[in-house]
Amino acid sequence: MSTFQALYAAKLTSPETAVAAIPSGAHISMGMALSEPPALLNALAARVSARELVDLHLWYFHSLPHAGASILRYELLDRVKPHCMFLGAIERGLMARGEKDGRHVLDFVPVAFSASSKLLSTDVDIDTFVVTVSPMDRHGWFTFGTGNDYASTVARSARRLIVEVNRHMPRVFGDSLLHVSEVDAIVEHDAPLLESPVHDIDAADAEIGRIVAGMIPDGACLQMGIGALPNSVCAQLGDRKDLGIHTELLTPGLTNLIAKGVVTNRMKATYPGRSVFTFALGDRALYDLLDDNPSMNSLPVQVVNDPRHIGKNDKVVSVNATLQIDLSGACNSEHMLGRQYSGAGGQLDFVRGAAVSRGGMSIIACHATAKDGAISRIVPALTGPVTTPRNDTQIVVTEHGSADLRGKSVAERATAIIALADPAFRDDLSRAAREQALI
Repeated sequence: MSTFQALYAAKLTSPETAVAAIPSGAHISMGMALSEPPALLNALAARVSARELVDLHLWYFHSLPHAGASILRYELLDRVKPHCMFLGAIERGLMARGEKDGRHVLDFVPVAFSASSKLLSTDVDIDTFVVTVSPMDRHGWFTFGTGNDYASTVARSARRLIVEVNRHMPRVFGDSLLHVSEVDAIVEHDAPLLESPVHDIDAADAEIGRIVAGMIPDGACLQMGIGALPNSVCAQLGDRKDLGIHTELLTPGLTNLIAKGVVTNRMKATYPGRSVFTFALGDRALYDLLDDNPSMNSLPVQVVNDPRHIGKNDKVVSVNATLQIDLSGACNSEHMLGRQYSGAGGQLDFVRGAAVSRGGMSIIACHATAKDGAISRIVPALTGPVTTPRNDTQIVVTEHGSADLRGKSVAERATAIIALADPAFRDDLSRAAREQALI
């Protein structure tokens, strides 16, 4: 047995023993998305359920069903206080249920994705970090697999680090290494990685995808969000040459382009020949492509999402979705029906990164309407927070066309944006623009 194997064996324990020393009142953090450690979260939930652990503060970005079935169970939220930086379906369900019962069960923490590492490593006193990692190699190294994001930073700043080794977690290159000597406790639990459902591409998505794809040149460096709309864009880029990837989230749409040979990364100034990302979520083919692949480069979110770093590459094209656009170009991408719906994530990071890229462009896209055409997403004034300020918005796209707002006056913006609205709402929007003295 090697020195590293002996160290591994000495730290290997059960999930129950691994979390036994976490005290009541502690602030803990968990890996996000696929990096959630199911066995450790179940063990924590068991302690909370038994009332051995109370006043537990849980910090995280973007949860998935493992957390929803364990530490984020509604009945535990009198003893667990979630501090969530990006709401998903699980959090929306918990908040709705709490509101019905007259309870405040979850705190939303507004923060840019790029700032999450600093928040959790410097501004919050994290006692314990729990995360899933790939198996250790013969030299004593794990990797953070699909989730580098804030994990690789908080793992080193928390007072206690507990890892859950999962043989299904891909071994990923880049700044993703974690040595066994850095770990306080190890558990083993092999759970298949959750796969993101494939979103259907409707007629509006297809048309927006066609418009956006038509703007993307050979040699562009891509950042794409998640969902049907970005997948529609990627599906129409099969004839491009020498595309690059520098993205927050690695998705099946992007990895399909890699598999087709459309992505070479040879035109990039940073990490040429390698696709850069900070976390990945998708299907089995994506996870297989990531595993032991030196062309895939995982980096911490404070590097990937730094606008100064993004802008070092030429022709950066950032494509993100929004929920509302006002007549001056400001975007609300996180608030809906009077409630927080998701979070700012890294949208503004990449909007600004694309803006400083030579030949770069930021594209904000959305359907012109919601609720089967009953509500316009082009509005006289936002009903939620500003995710992307009008000063930063460049190109806006709906299924009715595109508008480049760069250099346009407020009056010119309002006229161009109204033209992107559904025809049924254009007269009302024009009237509102006149009332606001925009036109």
